[in-house]
Amino acid sequence: MPALLLGTYTPKIDDKGRMALPAKLRSQFGDGLVMARGQERCVYLLPQSEFRRVAVQIQRTSMGNKAARDYLRVFLSGAVDEVPDKQGRVLVPQMLRSYAHLNTDVVVIGVGTRAELWDSASWQSYLDSKEQGYSDIADDVLPEVGF
Repeated sequence: MPALLLGTYTPKIDDKGRMALPAKLRSQFGDGLVMARGQERCVYLLPQSEFRRVAVQIQRTSMGNKAARDYLRVFLSGAVDEVPDKQGRVLVPQMLRSYAHLNTDVVVIGVGTRAELWDSASWQSYLDSKEQGYSDIADDVLPEVGF
């Protein structure tokens, strides 16, 4: 059964670029995780098994599909594996901090099989822009769930 990453957390990134993984998510990442460029200028935090699953799926289509090749190049070239230290901290590489405009104040959100790391202000802006649409599209996106 894949990890189920849920919730919103507000850790800090220290001067050395380290961030403590939220305690409720640490066990879901096992002995390590992979960080990669995500969409909307966030950083994906993926359990290693989920990262492998996604990479294999993309690679299956990449040879004949230019969009898949392009995505795979950007996705894998920006991916790094990290093992948390004894305090549960991981180093967020400068390349990924720059990509996602991360400074000290960040937000980690659980998105099912992955978590996402956002700049705090960017996450709030994104959330504000999507909240009305969240109600409006629920019937289209979740027709079978029937909340």
